[in-house]
Amino acid sequence: MVNPSPNSIAVEQLHERRERVFLVLAGLFLGSLAMLNILGVSRFLVLFSVGGDAGFQWGQWGKLSFAVAVGVLPYPITFLCTDLISEFYGRRRANFVVWVGLLLNGWVMAILWLGGILPGTESPEFFKIRHLAFGAVTASMIAYLLAQFVDVYLFHFWKRLTNGKHLWLRNNGSTMISQMVDAVAVILITYKAGGLDEMIHDDTHIPTLLLTLIATGYLVKFLAALLDTPVIYLAVHWLSKFLQINPHAEHVADREEAGI
Repeated sequence: MVNPSPNSIAVEQLHERRERVFLVLAGLFLGSLAMLNILGVSRFLVLFSVGGDAGFQWGQWGKLSFAVAVGVLPYPITFLCTDLISEFYGRRRANFVVWVGLLLNGWVMAILWLGGILPGTESPEFFKIRHLAFGAVTASMIAYLLAQFVDVYLFHFWKRLTNGKHLWLRNNGSTMISQMVDAVAVILITYKAGGLDEMIHDDTHIPTLLLTLIATGYLVKFLAALLDTPVIYLAVHWLSKFLQINPHAEHVADREEAGI
């Protein structure tokens, strides 16, 4: 819906402006997705550890270490982007970007596979990244689909339920629940695919390791979801004027689309 404004611009210019913003949001989403899949579990960042003779330690491995995969770092931006796309462009476009992200995952795997079977120089670093990425991308593709579709569904569910009000609820609620889905799925699938083998030793208690990685990854994503609340409010405030879209009125179209 277009807000009447004394600063209204030509329809063609407004359409171009909206498409450019969509392209930026989709590009940030897809670029972050490709980066997190390539980085994946290539390195774990240890936050702190507890237990053993040393007790509590910051940034040190210990008996029970709370670590997060480096691929998690760009992950929160993907949910911020899909939430903004959902807010201004609707559920169908948000789901479309999610499907494009799935194709991008497949493209990453195809290039890694092709790069490994073609003749060339010996490159242990490449094949290590290839091995880790295969496990990470497989896990990510499944977890990604589950989490992103849950995020988009819940975002629009709460938007309809609140008649377009309470942006903080749909932003935080949809992101936090979907990221729990992702945190559990990606660690369990990565473990089954052998992506965590380097972290497992003879004395490793597997359930404790998996629960710790899930809890740590989710904690980072949970905090990121809280921190991005003022960001999305500022973005919605500015973009609603820049794009001349009233996001609070979009729940009407969502209800009609859902047959409510």
